[in-house]
Amino acid sequence: MRELDKFRGCIFGGAVGDALGYSVEFMDIDQILYKYGETGINSYDLKNGIAIISDDTQMTLFTANGLLIGKTCGMLRGIAGSPESYCLRCYYAWLITQNEDYSSWKSKVDDVSQEYPWLIRIPGLHKRRAPGKTVLSALESKFSGSVEQPINDSKGCGGLMRVAPIGLYFENTGIDKICMLGAKNAALTHGHDLGYIPAAAFVFVINRIIYSDNKKTLEEIIIDCIKKMDTLFSDKPYIGEFTAIMEKAIELSKSGKNDVESITELGEGWVAEETLAIAVYCSLVCR
Repeated sequence: MRELDKFRGCIFGGAVGDALGYSVEFMDIDQILYKYGETGINSYDLKNGIAIISDDTQMTLFTANGLLIGKTCGMLRGIAGSPESYCLRCYYAWLITQNEDYSSWKSKVDDVSQEYPWLIRIPGLHKRRAPGKTVLSALESKFSGSVEQPINDSKGCGGLMRVAPIGLYFENTGIDKICMLGAKNAALTHGHDLGYIPAAAFVFVINRIIYSDNKKTLEEIIIDCIKKMDTLFSDKPYIGEFTAIMEKAIELSKSGKNDVESITELGEGWVAEETLAIAVYCSLVCR
């Protein structure tokens, strides 16, 4: 029995946080406090009554669409390609939404139901929301990377931020394989070790929160995650840096330090390992 309430909680929760943070994405702490006051932003900065999501939520939804397409193909044909291949197909569709509004795109195609994933038919997703340059350039090149054959040396957070559905969707596949599915997905566009290892870790944490039979705490799941990444990626040059920043996030969550000070120690979040470490810190502090 699928945990649909947890699925919704993860996807909606991600969108809620994304919409809150999108308003301050390119601000530093001083700019945020100047605009929103000493408590920072704590409510939506609405645009025409709408809380705007970023490319993070857009691509998360297209990831989910890709996984469902792959599953459907397998059920109908008895055979299917890799999950990341279907996700990549959906990312190419997402790229269209970043370059064309819905009406101009629709006027050029004859049958939107066959060639394209269904999400492209939602007009509201045809909005450019400051997508990362690495993702755009990788997709525009029409080449895709892999863990074994990196497409570039980027460790930006654009591979990490879209993989939550992988942790949600795969239940009985085996946790090592699920983690590698997260890494493979991120590696489509981000080739640095620290571009795809955090994605594998993120998938691990989400999957274990939802499907683990034992009642481990979030901190225990994070510790298990670090150990698992050390095992899966022991041959990668930067695995030590990943382990160090994740352990630092745990340590800071117990330190009693000011949140701004602690987050600043972890970084700015533009690269994947910092993004995940900051998320881990915030989750542990607020648990």
